[in-house]
Amino acid sequence: MTTNPSMTMYEWIGGEQTVRQIVEVFYPIVIKNESIGALFPEDIRNVQEKQFLFLTQFLGGPPLYSDQYGHPMMRARHMPFPITKESADAWLSCMEQALIEIGLEEEKREVVLQRLSQPAYHFINKMK
Repeated sequence: MTTNPSMTMYEWIGGEQTVRQIVEVFYPIVIKNESIGALFPEDIRNVQEKQFLFLTQFLGGPPLYSDQYGHPMMRARHMPFPITKESADAWLSCMEQALIEIGLEEEKREVVLQRLSQPAYHFINKMK
């Protein structure tokens, strides 16, 4: 990450405005994805808002998710859903598409995807 060492990833990618864009572009892509679209509710607004709060915090911004919902405990929150390696790959692919669509520079895309791949693969709870 070629940035000021005191700058968070959240600030480096553009802060609130960029995270909002990511979430708004990401979920329509996810819903259309054959592998994971069915895992999400038809009315995606609540999921989008929680994702905005979580990504803001996860990328080094204000702790919005924790302030509103407590500790994220994301693995536990994802346990009710069957998540395979293929699901994680599909999720990351959708995220990459969203980052490209909003025009995030390649270096920033790579760093964000690397950071998000850790939880994506940590959530795997089913072998096929």
